[in-house]
Amino acid sequence: MSNDELVLTREGMNKLEEELEFLKTVKRREMAERIKLAISYGDLKENSEYHSAKDDQAFMETRILTLTNMLKKARVADVDSLDTSSVKVGSTVVLNDIEFAEKLQYKIVGPAEADVPNNKISYESPLGKSLMGKSVGTIVKVDAPVGIIQYELLEIKAQ
Repeated sequence: MSNDELVLTREGMNKLEEELEFLKTVKRREMAERIKLAISYGDLKENSEYHSAKDDQAFMETRILTLTNMLKKARVADVDSLDTSSVKVGSTVVLNDIEFAEKLQYKIVGPAEADVPNNKISYESPLGKSLMGKSVGTIVKVDAPVGIIQYELLEIKAQ
C-alpha cells in the first residue's frame, strides 16, 4: 500500500459514497434553506441563526471535500477471493489476549471505516499494523498506553 492509497472494504466504500451523495444533495439544500430563513430575520451582524448556519455550512463543505479526496485515493480490497493464509484488509481475525486468556475477534478495515465498539479496527491502528501480513500461530506484541499487550493469532477468516 502506498502512503497516498486508502484501502477500504466494499461496505466502507459504499458508506462513504452514500454519505457524500447525501451531503451534496439533501444537506446542501437544507443548509441553503436554513441560511435563507436566517437572512430573513434581518441584521446579519447580530443574527446568531445566520452565523450558526454559516458555521455549519463551512463544516459540511469541509466534510464534502474530505470525502471527495478520500474517495479519489480509495481502493477496494478484494475480499471475495481473500487468502486466509495471512492477515489483509477485509480479514476477520480471532485473537487470544495472552495475559487475560480472552478471545477477541476483529475485522481489519480501512481507517475511514474503523469502529472499535463494533469490532472493526483500522489497518493503521497499532493492533492492525502489528497483525498485517501475519499468519495463524503468530504472537504479536502491541505497544499500548497500558504497556505491551501480547496476542496470539488463532484464526483468520474471510468474512
